[in-house]
Amino acid sequence: MEIAGTVGLITDEQDFRAMQQYSTFTFNDFAVYLTALEALLRNREAEGIHMQVALFDPQEFADFCASAGLDPDSPDSRARYTARLATTGPALPHTGQALADLIPPLIKGALRQATWEYASAVLARLGACTVCGKDIGQAAYARASALLARILDTAQQGLSHLVVCSVAAEPETVTAVLRADTDPEGAIRLDEAAALEFTAVLALGLATGSAGGLVMRTTPRSAPDQVYGWRMRMGDLETLTASEVFDAYCTDAESGSLISPEPDVDYCPPPDLGLDTTSPGDGH
Repeated sequence: MEIAGTVGLITDEQDFRAMQQYSTFTFNDFAVYLTALEALLRNREAEGIHMQVALFDPQEFADFCASAGLDPDSPDSRARYTARLATTGPALPHTGQALADLIPPLIKGALRQATWEYASAVLARLGACTVCGKDIGQAAYARASALLARILDTAQQGLSHLVVCSVAAEPETVTAVLRADTDPEGAIRLDEAAALEFTAVLALGLATGSAGGLVMRTTPRSAPDQVYGWRMRMGDLETLTASEVFDAYCTDAESGSLISPEPDVDYCPPPDLGLDTTSPGDGH
């Protein structure tokens, strides 16, 4: 194993087979590979050595070697790539849990990072507004941050909130999901990485004028869940009526067939955010 304070974990059979093209990668069975990796981590833990686990992507590894002029069929190259993962992420600390418990959050973190990087790259390419000179991407991100704050501030008090933002993009729709939990003192707690991803996706929709939507679901302490939302159209957020939210929730996205509504759920119009939802650059 190539260790540099971080273990690079291959998470599925397909990626494992991709690594088998290298003669210095000596594992022939994926299950045996996972067992050996778990044993290594347990040994390091017994020795008092702190370890973290990062997602090892064979294609990114090959690109890394090509960019750095390294031989990919080399333990040293794998060690250098693994060390890089410690700073570029995603990576999770190993605290004795089974690798099977680490794989889902690692994959989720990788998808979240890829979404954030894509949205941020598109925003950066938009450049400056030809009329006011402001950076369109930065202005959209600031607007998205303010909108997210207002969406959470105007929500009914509850145990948790789930916000979903979808933006039509090529080659496929970009979606971000943000969960906000309320602590005993009433303060809202967010996962920072998820909030950054969500804000970038919302900014992407505002800045590019792409079609999309934003839905909020709140779980109050002693009342039915509340669901409401907005559609994105030409850089604006337009409120959805209660019937539009109901139709969206009770229609299968793929088949278009009707779905039975959930019990104890109120489909309602959203509160007034009290902000100009127009995207930067509109009106010029």
